[in-house]
Amino acid sequence: MRQWGGTLIQAIDRAARVLTSLQGARHLGIAELAAALELPPSTVHGIVKSLQGHGLVAKEPNGNRYMLGPALLKLSNVYLDTLDVRARSLRWTAELARRTGLATRLGVELFDEVIIIHHDERPDGTEQMPETGLSIPAHASALGKVLLAYDGALAETVLGDGELRALTGDTVTSAKALTRQFAQIRERGLAEELDEAVLGEASVAAPIADRSGAVVAALSVVLPSSDWPAADAVQNALRETARNISRELGATRWPPLQSGE
Repeated sequence: MRQWGGTLIQAIDRAARVLTSLQGARHLGIAELAAALELPPSTVHGIVKSLQGHGLVAKEPNGNRYMLGPALLKLSNVYLDTLDVRARSLRWTAELARRTGLATRLGVELFDEVIIIHHDERPDGTEQMPETGLSIPAHASALGKVLLAYDGALAETVLGDGELRALTGDTVTSAKALTRQFAQIRERGLAEELDEAVLGEASVAAPIADRSGAVVAALSVVLPSSDWPAADAVQNALRETARNISRELGATRWPPLQSGE
């Protein structure tokens, strides 16, 4: 549990654990939450009711299970708007979508996942699901592979257990197999995934660095698996865009170096 000034802030810790248990669009009842948190149901009920009162948790209509509430979306939008990398990327990602005709994703690290902090839809006028705020397991996404390749500490945390969760039959679940990809990713400045997170979907991603040289985000283009591999023109446009955003953030070189080099 997290401490502040040597004092355990138990209520905050427990509330955070409830919210974490509900992430990923999970709907859970009090008994399920109590079992997951190893707390008495009465304690969990009080926490959930407090969170519900602030809009952080919502109850299913005509049901007894709970899910994340609308207030989190407001908080996340405020947070996203404060991210310098997102603010400086918007015009570049929009132009990348226009040039390639593909959707783009901008992602940053969130524990062992990547959270999409900005999403430009394909500019073809078709109806598409907004993806900002969604998270993808780092090992199963091109965005995540970029972040893992450039951050040894993150890679050790995510890959430490050896075997990883499969999202599809094509997800690479071997830590050793993923590690072998990292040197090539740093050499090319690009990471790839084909049907690893979602069947029928592929993506290519590139790193974004800041003035310290650290990789702070990753940028990807998303295409149907039927159009794989991405054309050279698409890959070059992605590299150019990632380089331009990095320069806006003060980076002096691209591709960047791995942390610790």
